[in-house]
Amino acid sequence: MEQLEFFNVPSPCVGVCSVDEKGYCKGCMRKREERFGWLEMTPAQQLYVIKLCRQRYRRKISQNKAAQQERASEAESPQQDLF
Repeated sequence: MEQLEFFNVPSPCVGVCSVDEKGYCKGCMRKREERFGWLEMTPAQQLYVIKLCRQRYRRKISQNKAAQQERASEAESPQQDLF
């Protein structure tokens, strides 16, 4: 018996239940199927979903930082917009 079976994996829900444009919950980064099927998953499956959520969150943060840097570099451009 694996150690995973001795402990319940807590839900990653943080109470921010709103979906972004890609279909992920803005609070926990789970897909609809992952949210609704959470209680039927094995502990190993739940831990895998949590791992996916962390990867999605990191990807989202890095995309936001890249977009901010792009906007900042456009604002600092010495060439004036002619239109």
